[in-house]
Amino acid sequence: MAAESRNDRTIIITSGDPAGVGPEITCRAIADLDADARNHVAVIGTRAVLERAAAITGASVRFDDQPGSVRLIDVPLRGPVSPGTLSAAAGDAAYTYIVRAVELAREQGGCLVTAPINKEAMNRAGHAFDGHTGLLAHLTGAPASFMLLASERLSTIHVSTHVSLAEAIRRVRPERVLATIEAGWRHLRRLGVAAPRIAVAGLNPHCGEHGLFGNEDETAIAPAVAGAREAGIDASGPISPDTVFHRAASGEFDLVVAQYHDQGHIPTKLIAFDTTVNVSLGLPIDRTSVDHGTAFDIAGTGRASHVNMLAAIAYARRLPSQADA
Repeated sequence: MAAESRNDRTIIITSGDPAGVGPEITCRAIADLDADARNHVAVIGTRAVLERAAAITGASVRFDDQPGSVRLIDVPLRGPVSPGTLSAAAGDAAYTYIVRAVELAREQGGCLVTAPINKEAMNRAGHAFDGHTGLLAHLTGAPASFMLLASERLSTIHVSTHVSLAEAIRRVRPERVLATIEAGWRHLRRLGVAAPRIAVAGLNPHCGEHGLFGNEDETAIAPAVAGAREAGIDASGPISPDTVFHRAASGEFDLVVAQYHDQGHIPTKLIAFDTTVNVSLGLPIDRTSVDHGTAFDIAGTGRASHVNMLAAIAYARRLPSQADA
């Protein structure tokens, strides 16, 4: 995880799908922040939805113009939204929150912290993206982006994320694996790790057993690791995926490059389900996020835990600005 330093950058929180738990965890997390941290927060959401969430959760937070209130960029809904109900209106609102947040981040250099969205709702509204990572790359014009899951004991960065397993295998190419290694290395260096130790997971069981179970480990992953080492990066691999995460969690490595979504998500969430932070790398802006979904089954009840949102905000506050990195 990042060092414990703090900075005065604006933390721009998008409240997520308004039919999910995002507004509730946003209100509860802000209520737990000290006065100085609140002064550096801007929330993008819908006033009525957030006020309802504050009332449901009992969170001591206001979005009005009175002293002590939280800065709000109010985005009106374009149709009715009910807690726990998937709808195009909610998906469109979530999309609009993100667009406004990117605009603000590029203007002010702040860091985005995103509450969960529902991909189906967003696509129903006509916004065909696979989630935050792809949408943010599109909005910022970034040629590529990478998903990092950060926790105290285990952090993973992914070669691919929200694609089918068949497509994920096709994306295991030397250039993409090398770019993922480099993105993770740069991020750790930015956080003050002088010599990041990066392990690269294999794709196939036992890294293919010299071609018995597939040759991608030899033809795509090994050349990428060699390229990283030639560039001065302490990279190791491919390492059998059934042992590499244990070795990293035991302190042998600072980061594991996972070849696809579930390969990296399952061990990280098993170890740190409530505190894992989703970080987008490769963008011209910074973004952290909770690593859970909209939880429609409990939306509107006030029962959603905000622990993960607090972790995402804390990580964002530790990140130095990209200009200073």
